[in-house]
Amino acid sequence: MYIARMKAIIPVAGAGTRLRPLTYTQPKPLIPVAGKPIISFIIDQLMEVGIKDFVFIIGYLGEKIKNYVDKEYPGINRQYITQEVRLGSGHAVWTARELVRPDEEVVIFFGDTIIDVDFAKVVNSEASCLCIKKVHDPREFGVVEFDRNHNIKRVVEKPKIPKSDMAMVGFYKVRRAGDLMQALDFNISHNIRSNGEFPLTDAFMRMIEKGSEFTTEVVDNWFDCGKKEVLLDTNAVFLGRAGYASEVNPADYGNTIFIPPVSIGFNCKIDNSIIGPHVTIGNNARISHTIIRDSIIGNYAHIKEVILQRSVVGNDTAITGLRQSLNLGDNTEIDFSLPRS
Repeated sequence: MYIARMKAIIPVAGAGTRLRPLTYTQPKPLIPVAGKPIISFIIDQLMEVGIKDFVFIIGYLGEKIKNYVDKEYPGINRQYITQEVRLGSGHAVWTARELVRPDEEVVIFFGDTIIDVDFAKVVNSEASCLCIKKVHDPREFGVVEFDRNHNIKRVVEKPKIPKSDMAMVGFYKVRRAGDLMQALDFNISHNIRSNGEFPLTDAFMRMIEKGSEFTTEVVDNWFDCGKKEVLLDTNAVFLGRAGYASEVNPADYGNTIFIPPVSIGFNCKIDNSIIGPHVTIGNNARISHTIIRDSIIGNYAHIKEVILQRSVVGNDTAITGLRQSLNLGDNTEIDFSLPRS
C-alpha cells in the first residue's frame, strides 16, 4: 500500500485547564493512559502508516514534551515551534507555516486526543479529510453539516444552535498545506474569530468556500482526554485491550492482591494492598496498606494507608492516610466519613 510522503502537525501548546491541578506541572499530552502517555498513542499511530516527519506546536510546559519526544522517538524527523500566545487551534497550526511546503500534504492531530480509525484510509484519501463522530451535545465542538447528498455543506465552531450532531474529533488530513495556511492567514489578518479565538474550523470553512474538496471519515471511537472522567474511562478501556495491561506476579509484591486489568510501572514497591481493577501505576511508585481502583497514579508517587477510587494522582505525590489509636467504651458509634452534601 502506498503511503504519501507527508508531515504531521501536532498542537500540544494547551494549558490543560480542565485537568488542573494535575496540569500545573504535567503537560496534558504526557499524562499516562494504560501506562502510555497520550502523545505516544498519537506518534505511534502515525508512524504505523509511514509518517516520519513531525512538527510539534509547543507552549505551556513545552520543554517537558520536547524532552520526552527527543528521548523516546530519536528516529523521527521532529521540529518544534512555540506558540507564544494561545489564540486557538487555527492560530497554533498557523505558527508552523514556515515549516511546511505549499504543495505538501499534512495531517493535524490534536495532542489530547486518542481515536480508533482506519488511519491509512484517511492519510491516503485523494481529498482533504475531516474525522468526525456523533456526539450528544454538539455545542462543545466544531461540527460538520451535510447537504441532502451527504456532501459537506458547512463546518461551524461550537454552534449555539447546532444543525448537526457530527463533531470534528481533532484528526484531519489536508491535501495542500498552502491552501490551509492561506485560509488561516486571511482569518488572522482580518481578525475573523469565533468565541474570541482563531479555530481550525473557520479555516476549513474558508477552504470549502474557495473550492477545496473535503470528505469525512467517521471514527470508531473518540477519547477526548481533556477531562478527568473521560481520562479515567479511557484508561479503563485500553487496559481491557490486548497489549496494555501488565502480567503481574503477586509473589513480587508482599501480601498484595491485584484485580486485573492493571498496568504497573518499573521498579514499583507495593505491599499489603489491593490494586485494581483499571489501575495504572507509574514507575518507581511506593504503595503500602492501600486500596486503589479505577485510577491513574504517577511516577514516584508515595501512597500509604488510603483508599482511592476514580482518582488521578500526579508524579512525586505523597499521600498518607489518617490513623487513630482508640479506646472505646460500650454502646459507642463513631463515623469518620466526610459529611455528605
